[in-house]
Amino acid sequence: MGNFQPPVAVNEPVLNYEPDSPERRTLKAELKRMSSEQVEIPLIIGGKEVRSGDTANQVMPHRHGHVLGTYHKAGKEEVTKAIDAAEKAHREWSRWPFEERAAVFLRAAELLSTTWRQVANASSMLNQSKTCHQAEIDSVCELIDFYRFNVEFAHRIYDEQPLSDAGMWNRLEYRPLEGFVYAISPFNFSSIGGNLCAAPAIMGGTSIWKPAGSTVFSDYHTMRLLLEAGLPDGVINFIPGNSSAISDVALKHRRLAGIHFTGSTQVFQLMWRTVGENIQNYAAYPRLVGETGGKDFIIAHGSADPAAVMAAILRGGYEYQGQKCSAVSRVYLPSSMWKGMKDELVETIDHMTVGDVADFRNFMGAVIDQSAFDKIKEYIEHAKSSNDAHVLAGGECDDREGYFIRPTLILAEKPDYRSMCEEIFGPVVSLYVYQDAEWEQALKYVDTSSPYALTGAVFANDRKAIQDADRHLRYAAGNFYINDKPTGAVVGQQPFGGSRASGTNDKAGSMMNLMRWVTARTLKETFVPATEYKYPFMAES
Repeated sequence: MGNFQPPVAVNEPVLNYEPDSPERRTLKAELKRMSSEQVEIPLIIGGKEVRSGDTANQVMPHRHGHVLGTYHKAGKEEVTKAIDAAEKAHREWSRWPFEERAAVFLRAAELLSTTWRQVANASSMLNQSKTCHQAEIDSVCELIDFYRFNVEFAHRIYDEQPLSDAGMWNRLEYRPLEGFVYAISPFNFSSIGGNLCAAPAIMGGTSIWKPAGSTVFSDYHTMRLLLEAGLPDGVINFIPGNSSAISDVALKHRRLAGIHFTGSTQVFQLMWRTVGENIQNYAAYPRLVGETGGKDFIIAHGSADPAAVMAAILRGGYEYQGQKCSAVSRVYLPSSMWKGMKDELVETIDHMTVGDVADFRNFMGAVIDQSAFDKIKEYIEHAKSSNDAHVLAGGECDDREGYFIRPTLILAEKPDYRSMCEEIFGPVVSLYVYQDAEWEQALKYVDTSSPYALTGAVFANDRKAIQDADRHLRYAAGNFYINDKPTGAVVGQQPFGGSRASGTNDKAGSMMNLMRWVTARTLKETFVPATEYKYPFMAES
């Protein structure tokens, strides 16, 4: 026995994939291999492959005629089996020593850093239409960071113990939640899927994982990674399928212990409502943890560096087709800056390269599917026909081969124009120009124009302006950036999450999140207990 100290967590270095580099060669080879075959993706329940017979295809968004594979969908019977498997696994897994649980996820991180690196990158590139850089920072580096840092954070939580007075020993036991955690992941980040199901497991719990229907292929490779790392059967159960069918079983089950969710605000609110309607049926109150929508902003003061602002708009707004929870969606610029920036910004956007992500010269790929394409296109068409907005750059949409939308810049004549207020989740940035003297009013627009509060950034060299923004926008963003784009949060450095309509702000990749998956028990042991009920004050004078 020993008080084991896990390896100190450090952020995984990001590889550059420059021409003639070894990582570029191996990634190109893996892309070619994956593109040349079709895979059948089963459910994983209790560590066993299960085939329901109800299948759907997985395609490349940038070449939607190319089928990567087919996956089996879970129905009521499979969901029930997954919950039973999670319950069975819980009885042993929850009693494993922490160092044994931690070793599984530390091994997964090491495999991902080495032999699994290009498998993860290629599957995300092909299934999510990510460039090699976007895949690298997500499916490899961030997921590695989640596993390594969550082990370290868990160790710190266990170290937090109460004081003990003379003659006694007080202890805190951080027990995993009773029951299963329902993990629902989005299409846009492989790392999110790998973390949502794993965070409760690191703390000794078990989960059922429903990946997004459009990215089962890439998430399946994450599940395979965890199994190779030694994850015991049933700790995490992989059940893709129709959200309503799976939730109809999971959300009403007596043993639902929690929900770990990333996705739309509307879906999370519906799930919350369903839990409320069934609250009397649960064995314990479920923990609800959700990161949802965003309408992320940049506001620039007249003292800001225009080149820095423009770089933040371009990278923050258009990397991964604007399909990041944190992507820049609305920008507020002073008129003096806009006059000098307009032509260069428009020209740069118009020259951005869009296409197949296997061609490393492209900056952007395709949006995820037809539904997303149609929604984003509708916002662009509305702006083209509106008297309150003008499309200054991009605006072209073509879904013949892939779901391609050119990076688009909309100039809004009013701060409450719809594309300045509503979540779009695509390569569309809306911009409002304010008069330099209206700085305080512009800050109010940022704070009140959207129900969301996920990420945002202020650019200024005037320190008072930064203080103004910090004061006015204190609750407008859970991740607030000063002179930097509001994307690219790093595990262990910028804990991620927002509030208002953007979620419960439980900060993925932090102790705050892991605390949601445990229920504490206080133990007091008295070494020599009292044998007399009377107190000294009761004695006669």
